[in-house]
Amino acid sequence: MKFLDLAKVYIRSGSGGNGCVSFRREAFVEYGGPDGGNGGNGGDVWAEAVNGLNTLIDYRYQQHFFAKNGQPGMGKQRAGKNGDDIVLKVPVGTEILDEDQETVLADLTAVGQRVQIASGGNGGFGNLHFKSSTNQAPRRANPGQPGVERTIWLRLKLIADAGLVGLPNAGKSTFLAATSNARPKIADYPFTTLHPNLGVVGVDNAEFVMADIPGLIEGAHEGRGIGDRFLGHVERCAVLLHLVDATSETVAEDYATVDRELELYGGALASKPRVVGLNKIDALDEVELAEARSALEAASGRPVMALSGATGQGVTEVLRAVRAEIDARNDAEKAAEEAAEAARDGDGGGWRP
Repeated sequence: MKFLDLAKVYIRSGSGGNGCVSFRREAFVEYGGPDGGNGGNGGDVWAEAVNGLNTLIDYRYQQHFFAKNGQPGMGKQRAGKNGDDIVLKVPVGTEILDEDQETVLADLTAVGQRVQIASGGNGGFGNLHFKSSTNQAPRRANPGQPGVERTIWLRLKLIADAGLVGLPNAGKSTFLAATSNARPKIADYPFTTLHPNLGVVGVDNAEFVMADIPGLIEGAHEGRGIGDRFLGHVERCAVLLHLVDATSETVAEDYATVDRELELYGGALASKPRVVGLNKIDALDEVELAEARSALEAASGRPVMALSGATGQGVTEVLRAVRAEIDARNDAEKAAEEAAEAARDGDGGGWRP
């Protein structure tokens, strides 16, 4: 299945049905008069996050979604039928943006979450609605309100606990394949990964989701290479695992290039917790490893973990460090929720009027 994380769609809610002007005139039947019913309401347009989807590819083949119009009112006090709603089923993690691609209308981060993105028009009143003691034979009815027509963008941001970043050929796909059941494409040329991959990683009887995105190069924020269009998939991550190729002669520059692109992208990516890993150490001797590690520590200002995704050396320790950052994020969120709940309940002193 082709991966698609951005789609432009056109939606229109249903228009309301017109009210009816009608009078009851039957021979030998008393109590005649106005009996025109109201028009039905137009259908709404909804978006719902569902299980089983991990791409927006369905919206490449269909871009127009129209809800049904409400039916007009009829005589004998019959109201028109409401128009049917239409539901856009999207993967979990989808953002709904306005036409400017900047204004976020909704962010669907949980299965079953549902949001209305266009409301249907109200049905018009029939002449029965306007009957009164001073106006016993009204001859007017309201038209139905028109529906809402708009253009929106759907942008998918994968939900993962940890994200892999680095230059092309830093060994990110090899690491993901070695630690999970994911099977990304692996080759000895740059930009092997053309779309994000997800894998469930396990360590110490605990599991978390890791995302691998295409490699970044200098100028990615300007669209060079594949650009930074996939960085949105690691915005929700609790921690970034930054892998650097140990066989490169410029490990410090390699780290600085990716770090600069993360900062220029924005979205608080550069300030996220980060674990720095020096990958492919199986290709170095002890002296070369010490030199590369020292240079990377000086460039990053962080402790550097040595590993080899191909042989598995040091991988468990890296996964434990990543898991520790995820647990810290989860604990902080839980504490914030408990504090907010305590604030809503008061100071715990019991019921007060």
